[in-house]
Amino acid sequence: MKFQVNKDVLSEAVSFSVKLLPVRTALPILSGVLIEADNDGVTFSTFDYEASSRTTVTATVEQPGRVLVPGRLLNEIAGRLPSAPVTLELTDSKVLVTCGTSRFSLPCMPVDEYPTIPVVDGSTGVVPGDEFAAAVSQVVVAASREDSMPVINGVQLEISGTTLSMMATDRYRVAIKDVAWDAGSTPVEHSALVPARTMQEIGKTFGSSPTISITLATKDDREVIAFHADNKTVTSLLIKGTFPPVRRLFPEVIENYAVVNTAELIEATRRVKLVVEREAALKYIFRDNTITLEAIGGDQAQASETIDAVITGLELTVSLKPDLLLDGLGAVHSEFTRLGFNNGDNPSKPGPVLITSHTSKEASSDSTFKYLLQPNLLLR
Repeated sequence: MKFQVNKDVLSEAVSFSVKLLPVRTALPILSGVLIEADNDGVTFSTFDYEASSRTTVTATVEQPGRVLVPGRLLNEIAGRLPSAPVTLELTDSKVLVTCGTSRFSLPCMPVDEYPTIPVVDGSTGVVPGDEFAAAVSQVVVAASREDSMPVINGVQLEISGTTLSMMATDRYRVAIKDVAWDAGSTPVEHSALVPARTMQEIGKTFGSSPTISITLATKDDREVIAFHADNKTVTSLLIKGTFPPVRRLFPEVIENYAVVNTAELIEATRRVKLVVEREAALKYIFRDNTITLEAIGGDQAQASETIDAVITGLELTVSLKPDLLLDGLGAVHSEFTRLGFNNGDNPSKPGPVLITSHTSKEASSDSTFKYLLQPNLLLR
């Protein structure tokens, strides 16, 4: 195998390929990147039995072939090469990387032992790349990072008609976002539970693409989802299990709400939370078209701040964990935020806080994104 490729093209291809590689693996061979050169170009692939990535680039191929080399090492090398054409050549069980006066020799891994990478053909539907990436960034913050409940470690995708809904939860909050979905002339309903880490990387990688093609399929009795844009493809096994019925937690009518400048509430929360421990809550008092934040920390440290808001309904006081609130505020992607409340059985303890986007203090709420903080009785 021998080919020559543009340095930036090589660096981008290898960087994309290794993003989903596990940091640690019991099988060292899964830390490799598979390089396949033929008359159509050069393909870089990775696979860890859970997720795969594949991209094909244009290159001058002098001798076709395939090799497996350490992925992260090749990525570091490709990112630091000088701006000059790069030549990769297989010689005596080594891959020589030459760029200008820089020369590297990489060990080859046993390519015959590398697992077969799944190929998913066809397309279930397409979504706009920028909308998809924005939706992923809004929803994935609410996904659980605990290993004890795999079904909440992912992002649930629900396809119905012309809408793709994404949702995630960690039992303390729920995030939902709807994006436009085009299934062509045969729209069907689907659902898929995709690992949150995979969704996050796909959002970052494919966000600049005009459209992203999504395919749902079954391979070797396992359900698989594939994302394709430009010359890049990512596949992932779906998480087994039933995602909790989180939609029922969202109230149909909001009786009390406040509209506030998003940046002002973020900055006030960041300042007031300085005096409390990480898991401690802040008190938010909604009264007289203002929101007052109060906190009491260790050694009698105290903080308070008041910001303007437009309040409709009853005066309320709620205690919220600031980090969870900040995640929601950071996800609204709008100048103003609406915080809605309903009274529970106990009038002194308002129900969950519903956070939605607002374009101005007077405009109606954007219902395509919803972030529910402290949902009661979730998963019980």
